[in-house]
Amino acid sequence: MQTLDRDLGRVNSLETAALYSSRPLLGVGISVVFIGLAALFAGLWSGTPPTSLFIVVAAGLGAYMALNIGANDVANNMGPAVGAKALSMVGAIAIAAICESAGALLAGGDVVSTISKGIIDPAGLAGGHTFIWAMMAALLSAALWVNLATWVGAPVSTTHSVVGGVMGAGIAAAGLGAVSWPTMGAIAASWVISPVLGGAIAAAVLAFIKWQIIYQEDKIAAARKWVPILIGLMAAAFGAYLALKGIKKIVKIDIGTALLIGAGIGAAATALSTPFVRRQSVGLENRNKSLKVLFRLPLVMSAALLSFAHGANDVANAVGPLAAIVHAQEAGDIAAKVSIPLWVMVIGALGISFGLVLFGPKLIRMVGNQITKLNPMRAYCVALSAAVTVIVASWLGLPVSSTHIAVGGVFGVGFFREWHAERRSRRLSGTRPESLRLPSEERKRRKLVRRSHFLTIIAAWVITVPAAALMSAFWFYLLTSLLG
Repeated sequence: MQTLDRDLGRVNSLETAALYSSRPLLGVGISVVFIGLAALFAGLWSGTPPTSLFIVVAAGLGAYMALNIGANDVANNMGPAVGAKALSMVGAIAIAAICESAGALLAGGDVVSTISKGIIDPAGLAGGHTFIWAMMAALLSAALWVNLATWVGAPVSTTHSVVGGVMGAGIAAAGLGAVSWPTMGAIAASWVISPVLGGAIAAAVLAFIKWQIIYQEDKIAAARKWVPILIGLMAAAFGAYLALKGIKKIVKIDIGTALLIGAGIGAAATALSTPFVRRQSVGLENRNKSLKVLFRLPLVMSAALLSFAHGANDVANAVGPLAAIVHAQEAGDIAAKVSIPLWVMVIGALGISFGLVLFGPKLIRMVGNQITKLNPMRAYCVALSAAVTVIVASWLGLPVSSTHIAVGGVFGVGFFREWHAERRSRRLSGTRPESLRLPSEERKRRKLVRRSHFLTIIAAWVITVPAAALMSAFWFYLLTSLLG
């Protein structure tokens, strides 16, 4: 009988292991089915071959790109909330899928630059099917690069991947002179500006919370005063951001009007949240652990708003090459700006949702747990810095990446914690802090930011554009030589 029990146990373990190992294959299978359905839908929508053949293939590539956006880019919005345990993984995926799709379909840009922010002169790609091959190569290379980055666990910018893809195909088709190098210089500058600005703002907000709330004698009283103001600041930032970017389908709003709208929304949010925070704080003990309760709901709301804003803006950039191909096939010309058909946005929105559900948890855990330890207060600093940084960048006219900002905010919080811990240790001991008296290996082990992840992510950011460009040039030469 015992032998039978052991055998049944082994069979059960084998079945469990087989089920676990089949998970990736299930995700790949669902992805392949979705790509095929997207291509079929595009074919039925666009007409009969051979006119629709390019659109069918491009729709499949666009669906593949959208899957990768969901697997990689969306993790930056939900990672901090999951890492802070304000949201479960299932809850985060559900909220992100709904908000990303809503942002793309309800407030997504109705016009997109076919040349990805003007980095390539369309006149150089006007011969025959050259422009279509270039956009296909750009879409394929960007999707492959984001897929590779997700596999190695590096959050990268999908917008920069598309930029690199378009640049590489443009150079392959029309030479170096087709590239707007000042625009590329601004994009390269954003590699530094985005994470540094996001990290600096996140660290500054965390410092403010520490000195105005955590280190106060009556922490709960201080939280009742400042938490509604912080919620109002978050609401103001998102209100201005969505007014500036999210409702451009309805009305064009300049930065000054957007800031006024944001200020009004922020004031209303502060007034409404004051009694809510007061009720939540009743009966809480005067300790740091109690403060986490007051930041949990605002953090969940900010994660949802970040996802909505991401869907409203970045999805259009990702499906831009697909929209350009559709326009070139249907209108027979190349335009600087084209309308995005609804079915293209639907493919983008659904693809993001499927990619997030099937492959998103890996990057969500990376951003939320593996860079530095987050709690609701630290994660709130990251979300607030992301919203404020995008507003500042829009005001200054800087092309920034939401991925770089969010991950930079996580790094900023972690490095500030390291600096602050060393400072407190030095002040309390009156001499060299204990960590500095330890062996070098032990000091590395006690760092609050994992250096291996830091170096991997920075390297991935630096090589995103050139890697996508090289891959795109390769695919362009291959497509034109075989099919052109």
